[in-house]
Amino acid sequence: MTPPSADRHSGLGRGLGALIPQTGPSGTAQVEIPISRIRGNPYQPRQKVEQKALEALAASIAIHGVIQPVLVTEVLDGYQLVAGERRVRAAQLAGLDHVPAVVRQMTERDQLAVAIVENVQRADLNAMEEAHAYRQLADEFSLTQDEIAVRVGRARSTVANTLRLLDLEPSVQQALADGNISEGHARALAGATAAGQRQLVDAVVSRGLSVRQTEELVRRLRDRPVHLTDAVVDADANMERLEEDLRHALGTKVVLARSRKGGRIVIEYYSDEEFSRLFDRLTGGVS
Repeated sequence: MTPPSADRHSGLGRGLGALIPQTGPSGTAQVEIPISRIRGNPYQPRQKVEQKALEALAASIAIHGVIQPVLVTEVLDGYQLVAGERRVRAAQLAGLDHVPAVVRQMTERDQLAVAIVENVQRADLNAMEEAHAYRQLADEFSLTQDEIAVRVGRARSTVANTLRLLDLEPSVQQALADGNISEGHARALAGATAAGQRQLVDAVVSRGLSVRQTEELVRRLRDRPVHLTDAVVDADANMERLEEDLRHALGTKVVLARSRKGGRIVIEYYSDEEFSRLFDRLTGGVS
């Protein structure tokens, strides 16, 4: 397993390299501990582990061993895992009895923060798992959004936007957690009523609507309540027709994107000469 990226943020967000020192003249030494004495991390934010990825890691560990030590804290009956759940599970799968570890005493809030950092840096958390983890930091440890942002190495706006996902209808949250929709889809659906979200998410998933189509669908239902199926068809067809008309008129690719406050028109050009042609077309040749 490759080590985490180099330091990029302050605090715990600097990366796991700053939290799990390797053996050195003044560093914390690694020790080999029995897997049977390791308890799971109760603050582990990740809910799902891909079995194929776990099996691939186990195959690598069977050949090379566990290259990066796990992080644990000592408890009365052994050790409690802080970071490295996949490595421990893969090591078990590979038939190992011991794993290299760094033992460190940590507060509960730091255990959760480290677990979040590890998963975020390895892109192991889906958006809803990340949102619930941030909520746990806020509720159980009374951290503000600014403090959460510092601890996990994220911008405050990112933390705030992620937490807003918890306000979505459960069906939308589940679709996002399952990977059936993106965060862009979820943010678009947030503009609908609770009942509207429940209806719309099924249409978005079943029809494979883009984020832009979802935004248009939400806008149409909000502005003029109609039957959902009609709204999906009308929104899709209307946007495509308008884009096609503009492409024909301008002779280049045009993309329409609506937003809550209006929208934007993206006109593409591929050379200075084409820019001049489009400029003349749009301004009537007046400079």
